[in-house]
Amino acid sequence: MGFKRVSEAVIRRLPRYYRHLTMLETQGVERISSERLARQMNLNASQVRQDFNCFGGFGQQGYGYNVSNLTGEIKRIMGIDRKHTIIIVGAGNIGHALTNFPGFAETGFEVKALFDVNEDLIGTEIKGHPVLDVKDMDEYIRENQIDIGVIAARRSAAQEIADRMCAAGIRGIWNFVPLDITTSVPIENVHLSESLSTLSYKIEHGLLD
Repeated sequence: MGFKRVSEAVIRRLPRYYRHLTMLETQGVERISSERLARQMNLNASQVRQDFNCFGGFGQQGYGYNVSNLTGEIKRIMGIDRKHTIIIVGAGNIGHALTNFPGFAETGFEVKALFDVNEDLIGTEIKGHPVLDVKDMDEYIRENQIDIGVIAARRSAAQEIADRMCAAGIRGIWNFVPLDITTSVPIENVHLSESLSTLSYKIEHGLLD
């Protein structure tokens, strides 16, 4: 897609825009101004317009944004207008919970399989998805052209798993292990304890977003 000079902050606001616009669309709202969208998202209208201008605009002065069209454009920009395949390494509590997450299907992400070292889990299924031996992960990624690898395994194994994923051709990694992993592909680290600590700080100091 090749958009240039798009900051990390703008990228992280895109899913929020998409979520709010999707809700507006289900409510039957056909058009919305940058001012109204900004109020709903606790932003300012100038910020909304600047964000959208990173991708070419989408609105007209005095006309606002067509909600359906804008929703579709943001969906396309984020790449969730097409299916992405996922494997999950680690079939424990986090892996199990992620497999049951309904939001994957709603945004075009399809879990294909889970991998684990536990012989009691290998050969079973979680919500219809097979749990396979982690030794077979590399071949599975290659044969099935998997897009995203989720790491929900032991901390000590996380970097090795990431290295194997990258070597096998994975396109991105979603990491739930509390470890800063080095990869050759895009990675998103989800540190649950850090998020809770941030919330605790905001509570202690009376801060709002």
